[in-house]
Amino acid sequence: MALLRSELLKHRSTRTLLGLFAAMLGLILLAVLLHSLLPAEQLADRHTQLMVLGRGEFLGALFAALVGAMSVTAEIRHGTIRPTFLFSPRRDRVVAAKVGVSVAIGAGFGLLAGAAAVAVGAAALRARGITLQLDGRDYILLVAGSAAAAALWAAIGVGVGALVRHQVPTLVGICAWLLFVEGLLAGDLVGLGEVGRYLPGSAASAISGQDPGTLLTPAAGLALLAAYAAVAALAGAVAISRRDVG
Repeated sequence: MALLRSELLKHRSTRTLLGLFAAMLGLILLAVLLHSLLPAEQLADRHTQLMVLGRGEFLGALFAALVGAMSVTAEIRHGTIRPTFLFSPRRDRVVAAKVGVSVAIGAGFGLLAGAAAVAVGAAALRARGITLQLDGRDYILLVAGSAAAAALWAAIGVGVGALVRHQVPTLVGICAWLLFVEGLLAGDLVGLGEVGRYLPGSAASAISGQDPGTLLTPAAGLALLAAYAAVAALAGAVAISRRDVG
């Protein structure tokens, strides 16, 4: 509990979290509004509407992963990780506390991101006279799925941060993976086909019910992304326990 309180204090005592949250909301607003300018006949399709309103899940997961990664790399970068480990020599417990707090913050990011995207996207489509093809279950999945996906990606961020340790490569790598690399791997250029839906970003999208004809079911996506998060957090805990942080 002392480690959890310490991690919460670290997040509350800096403006980084507020800055990331504001940037996330700004990008969600921009992305949803830009996607809502697609041709009306294209936006009338249910899958396209899920994609537009699902921008909250994508950006929520991205920023939650950055929060998780920075909880480790910022301490290593500024040297505050040393007194942390002096206070708690069990480094695996420190990583566990970072995972727990990051998951909670990530869930909050995802919940608000999903709700904002649904609200803005639905309003923009209605303003153009486009009938929404989504039902109550779709809206619940988009919001609750965004929270779950962001929470798990926050844990992945902690694990990756503990593995890489250097802040800039970690943050750039996470952004590159979600924004470019996974899209290339799952797209026609590389052509992984069915394998593409088992990648972590695709699993996160599946949790929020996007592209149901191609991606996994929400339950399967949740189980797969939870496995990714567990492996990443465990690998990070092992790596940081065996390496010198001096």
